[in-house]
Amino acid sequence: MPLIKATDADFKELIATNEKVVVKYYADWCGTCRLFAPKFKRMADDPQYAGVVFLDVNAEESQEARKLAGVDNLPFFATFSKGNLAEGKATSKEEKIIEMIKSLSV
Repeated sequence: MPLIKATDADFKELIATNEKVVVKYYADWCGTCRLFAPKFKRMADDPQYAGVVFLDVNAEESQEARKLAGVDNLPFFATFSKGNLAEGKATSKEEKIIEMIKSLSV
């Protein structure tokens, strides 16, 4: 599934209308965020995560989306299940994101 750039305008609808969602919160000035971007895109394209929607959210431009996940550092990742926050954490480790995605399927 392609990576979707989301903003405050469409964020709530995207998490409400998709059963499993993982969100990467980033900022343009964040070097670690830029380094993680290709990994996140690769995960979004991976067939094993076909039922998961991957969203990219600029944390500085989308304050409401940021508040919904309790973003406190960048990069920050959050998973939503049926519109509700399941988990959120600041990390740059791919294996942690994979664990978060897998916990959506439990």
